[in-house]
Amino acid sequence: MNSIERFYATVNREPVDRPAAWLGMPDIHAQPALFAHYGVKDFHELKLAVGDDFYAVEIPYQSPNSSAIYAAFDWYMDGNVDAEERTLTTPGCFAEAEEPEDLEFFEWPDPAKYIDVEECRRRVEMAPKDKVCLGVIWSAHFQDTCASFGMENALMNMIANPEIYEAVDAKIMEFYLKANEIFYEATKGRLNAVLIGNDMGSQRGLILSPDMVRRFIIPGCKKLVEQAHSYGLKVIYHSCGSIADVIPDLIEAGVDIIHPIQALAAGMEPKGLKEKYGDQVSFCGGVDTQDLLVNGSPEDVRLKVRELRSIFPTGLIISPSHEAILPDIPPQNIEALFDEAQKPGKTSLV
Repeated sequence: MNSIERFYATVNREPVDRPAAWLGMPDIHAQPALFAHYGVKDFHELKLAVGDDFYAVEIPYQSPNSSAIYAAFDWYMDGNVDAEERTLTTPGCFAEAEEPEDLEFFEWPDPAKYIDVEECRRRVEMAPKDKVCLGVIWSAHFQDTCASFGMENALMNMIANPEIYEAVDAKIMEFYLKANEIFYEATKGRLNAVLIGNDMGSQRGLILSPDMVRRFIIPGCKKLVEQAHSYGLKVIYHSCGSIADVIPDLIEAGVDIIHPIQALAAGMEPKGLKEKYGDQVSFCGGVDTQDLLVNGSPEDVRLKVRELRSIFPTGLIISPSHEAILPDIPPQNIEALFDEAQKPGKTSLV
């Protein structure tokens, strides 16, 4: 099997020669150590050197305020959005909004002005033809809406003034649906899957009730999934933390793969997820980035990968449990993860 064949078999929970594996998107500060370990000069070469089944491509976005589509909105009206240090908790420009008219002052960006279609094509053409081309589009409408008010105000509005919250969310969804369409049209026939995400989990559970997730997050999820599926793309849906209570809702929304298995979060143990949902959806993740990859030995990492392979003979993309590998993870542990994941055939724990 090549990487693309392996990926589609994993999505469909069909037999595979060995698990698909994804490096994720290492933090910029983690990249130099990985480059040195693998003897490469840039992220493109790193993705090829580790034997990654995926080649991730972010939407190119450049506006006067931002160089990343996940930080496209200038909620603080200061002319610059810091993509690295932005927060959801600082009160945003809609903090005092109570009526739809209170939103009219904001100048919503037009993604068509800031997405370079030729650059979209150039980026996907860099992907080897036998690798899964993964569009990292995020479209994090929940997180953006929270940032626009400030999270405390946003959560209060969900209860006390849901119409104002939903009005902002609708404008953000309009932006992402248009941006994604531009990206999908530019790269038609070259993408295999997309990564969409909204962080709604903490270590112990959801950060808002399941009913609120169903009202304020799942409808947007469905629209984004339907749009991606209309282009023949598989959808990997990301949320950090414990999201066990809404996995059935994500399945109903049409999500193909749930990312990540954050195994130290409550209710996210791989064995339990396999038993409950293994015949309904596939997963990605499972190799803990909170303790194991940071403090464990390469042999500890190998043992975890063998365990995951025994639990999920298919239906799991083995990957770090957070897509942004941080500098505290030794590169030799990443090498152990991929080396063990790429061994052919079934894995025994003995």
